[in-house]
Amino acid sequence: TAEFREDGCHIHVPTQVQQTAQAAAAQAAGLPPEKVFVHTTFLGGGFGRRLEVDFIPAAVECAKAAGKPVKLLWTREDDTTHDKYRPPARNTLSGAFDAQGKLNAVRIHLVAPSVTARWAPAVVENAVDPFAVEAAHNFPYDTANLHIDYLQHEIGVDVGYWRSVSHALNCFSVECFMDELASEAQLDPYEFRRTLLSKQPRWQSVLDAVAKKAQWGRPAEGRHQGIALMSGYDTYLAQVAEVSVQGKQLKIHRIVCVIDCGQMVNPGIVQAQAEGSIIFGLTAALWGEINIANGQVKEQNFNDYRMLRINEIPAIEVYLLESSEKPGGMGEPAVALVAPAVCNAIYAATRKRLRALPIAKQGFTV
Repeated sequence: TAEFREDGCHIHVPTQVQQTAQAAAAQAAGLPPEKVFVHTTFLGGGFGRRLEVDFIPAAVECAKAAGKPVKLLWTREDDTTHDKYRPPARNTLSGAFDAQGKLNAVRIHLVAPSVTARWAPAVVENAVDPFAVEAAHNFPYDTANLHIDYLQHEIGVDVGYWRSVSHALNCFSVECFMDELASEAQLDPYEFRRTLLSKQPRWQSVLDAVAKKAQWGRPAEGRHQGIALMSGYDTYLAQVAEVSVQGKQLKIHRIVCVIDCGQMVNPGIVQAQAEGSIIFGLTAALWGEINIANGQVKEQNFNDYRMLRINEIPAIEVYLLESSEKPGGMGEPAVALVAPAVCNAIYAATRKRLRALPIAKQGFTV
């Protein structure tokens, strides 16, 4: 909502970036920034979208022309077709074992557009976008030779800071690849990871805890398990997904998540964030995609942008480890482990590797 008063322009807006919102409104109003007053409302769910201010100028311009307060609401179709979308990525990983069968070399090559190059270009003027290499740059597994690089490749479509940012892209690549390496070494995926984490106690702690809580290696009859591990925003997490597959019909029965996020003020909020993040991550892993044809976004509303429904949500178990470490972030990281955990479980069930998302596009139905 935008309104012009005697002292300037007042905007009531859901935003995570008040000064950026103020600058956008000031430009649209033809006023100096100090004459724009930002009243922050509840976000209604930010998830990165409220870092953008593209919806502010139209309201300000309309209020200025009308001489009255103007409240602007986008339709779902407007919102879906004029978003700042999660970056696509094409990552290539390779590895090698030495003569004794020990992991000896890993190469991770990341290719994706940069959100930060548009949103804060000064940050990447002489440096790699730090928000493009998350969940790869901190590769925890012990190996004598490790090479990680990133190629910025723009696609002609603006991309934005989607919840968990590049953790979701890179955790999927790294943790699915670790499963492939375990298979090549003919080792259990959990045990394989564990042997490479002796120098990483917090990583190993969440890995061991999730294996215990999920009863790793002892799923219910007809079910299969997949595991994933990650650190993001100074929080350490591990997840196990338990699935069954009948033909091409996929059923996700259970997701177990163990978290070490350092000191916690309110564990209930931490648990709620984790549960919501897992549901968010499941929607993205199963169906999340935007397609562009003839310069237009094809998806319009929830009839063609599929969301996880409440009756489809699996049993979710979240366990929080006591820690005296500094507090880590919890709004985003649990999103990223869902896709690799589920895809690794699908491999355990079918011996089919999924190297691309969403899962539904690989021939599975839910």
